[in-house]
Amino acid sequence: MDDILTFGVTIGVVCLVLLLAVLSNRVGDRVGIPAPAFFLVGAAIVSDLVPRLAPSSIESVQRIVTVGLIAILFNGGLEMGWPRFRANVAAIAWVGVVGTFVTAAALAVACHYVFGFAWLISLLIGTALAPTDPAVVFSVLGRREIAGRSGTILEGESGANDPVGIALMVALLTAASSSGGGAVPIVIEEFALQMAVGAVVGLVGGRLMVAALRLSLPSEGLYVIRSIALVGLIYGAAVVARGSGFLAVFLAGMVVADARAPYKREVERFHTAAASLGEIVAFTVLGLTVNLRSILDSGVWAVGLGLALIMAFVVRPVLVGLVLWPVRLGRGERLFVLWAGLKGAVPILLGTYILTSGQADPVRAYGIVFVVVLFSVVVQGGLVPLVATRLRLPVRIVEQEPWALGMRFRDEPHGLRRYTVTSGAPADGSRLDELTLGENVWISLVGREGSLVQARGETRLQAGDEVLVLVDPSDAEAVGALFTEADQPSG
Repeated sequence: MDDILTFGVTIGVVCLVLLLAVLSNRVGDRVGIPAPAFFLVGAAIVSDLVPRLAPSSIESVQRIVTVGLIAILFNGGLEMGWPRFRANVAAIAWVGVVGTFVTAAALAVACHYVFGFAWLISLLIGTALAPTDPAVVFSVLGRREIAGRSGTILEGESGANDPVGIALMVALLTAASSSGGGAVPIVIEEFALQMAVGAVVGLVGGRLMVAALRLSLPSEGLYVIRSIALVGLIYGAAVVARGSGFLAVFLAGMVVADARAPYKREVERFHTAAASLGEIVAFTVLGLTVNLRSILDSGVWAVGLGLALIMAFVVRPVLVGLVLWPVRLGRGERLFVLWAGLKGAVPILLGTYILTSGQADPVRAYGIVFVVVLFSVVVQGGLVPLVATRLRLPVRIVEQEPWALGMRFRDEPHGLRRYTVTSGAPADGSRLDELTLGENVWISLVGREGSLVQARGETRLQAGDEVLVLVDPSDAEAVGALFTEADQPSG
């Protein structure tokens, strides 16, 4: 009975913590601090008060956080979609790859010359802090729709540069453990292999996943389980082939995003929930690995704060700003992208690799990474709404729409299309009876700001309206062009 009682108490405590984590999202929304900060700091405080809660194995922490990041990155790809990514691919790739290398190099130089670290540990700290974090960026931008390209670039950068940073860390550790010479060629070779294989597996795996999702199954619940298995299979295939599994699942999510498949909405909702759970688990588990007393007593906090200020006010705005210069953005959008490149779970995860790297003073280096991330999440993340306001960027809070109206069909409804009216499209500002729709096209439903609008001839559409249209599949592309504008340039 004692074992059963202990197990019951454990389950109860875990679920209570999970509920508190969910409620902290409401608190964070009110006070302006991203919810991941509460998970991270709360877990760190608890681990100091109850030391036995600290994980005994860093490798187990790495595996748990990796699973969480798989869920976060795949869902990030789903939410971005291939059209948004393709319209900004040049900017995302340029900032996500070159910006990551520039940030890692600049922070390594600061660690070596300003704070006196050896070159190898400096490179490892710089590499750990180089990627922005999808969990924090998605959390901060989640309900905020920012006009222009800045939001898409930030989301794309955070999804793309995590695989870049992780691959660079793996390459550095591989080179450091190599008994032969030529560390630079080893880093380049390992990094290029991870990126190339991850991209191929992600794109091919995404297309195969779309085909698999269209196969019928005897039970609705099996569709979600199959989707989970396919995402894990894509990650595993990329890693076994010595590629970046994180890049693979991110790209696969974008490929799947715009595909039509049975129970697609249910599958997408599950992946959104899995990403939220992954965020909570990742930050909580990483927080349990931090010893706040040692950070405060050893003076690590001062070094971390100094490095955070260098990163926020020198490296990101100046050096990454130069990288971003060729990208066509408005002044306000450019400054917003440079401020909102937030750190989070991925840098701390990379910091755990420093702990197991065998380098000198790894605990101090890990503490520095934690302080920098905490500064980024609390200070930079907390000021994102204010910065957007000061830069006069149009920001719209996307209200939740918890109620849905739908119908079930035995066969795929090929003639049913849903479009969102975009600003500048022919339908934007037009009456329904003014649109050239043809005799075989019927607009059945119009949704606006969470409410239904009667679809009459005198109904005037506006940007943001969701329109449900019955149309012959052969005319779908032409009709869709009335509601959507052309893709923006990707430069």
